[in-house]
Amino acid sequence: MKNINLLILALFGMFVFQACEGPEGPQGIPGEPGVNIVGSTYEVEVNFTSANNYAEVFDFTEPLVDGDALLVYMLEENPAFPETFAWRLVPQTFYLEQGILVYNFDYTVDDFSIFLDNSPIDFTTLDPYYTTDLLFRAVVVPSDLIQARVDYTDYDATMKLLNISEDDFVRIEPKK
Repeated sequence: MKNINLLILALFGMFVFQACEGPEGPQGIPGEPGVNIVGSTYEVEVNFTSANNYAEVFDFTEPLVDGDALLVYMLEENPAFPETFAWRLVPQTFYLEQGILVYNFDYTVDDFSIFLDNSPIDFTTLDPYYTTDLLFRAVVVPSDLIQARVDYTDYDATMKLLNISEDDFVRIEPKK
């Protein structure tokens, strides 16, 4: 009997708390005008050659804020579904007959580079598929959002979090 009374009391308590609806709270303080937390976005095409030492460097159109992060994605064919492409977070590693090939990047507040990472592979022996007309996207993640819980390897989730559309990418050319 004691257990039934406790159960009834618990159910009554849950009902009372669910029925407590009050008026909506006051409007929060409006944000600063002109403040935009979306970082810059870039699209680049890279040709890795011995002439450019298998690397390209790109200037940001505006310097990064210290603490911002850069994500670089590579457009790559899906090995399970040929002729189906997806954006993959760099670094990307490929295991080839010649050895291990790694695409990597680095950045400063002023520029970023995309390169074939040091490896025992003789890059001159690579099929043009791995070196010519490769498309990359670079996304600046503002320092305010670095701690956001998102799987940055998931391109679509990252674009949604940062409110980035296909039209937001700015095409830039390598430094000369």
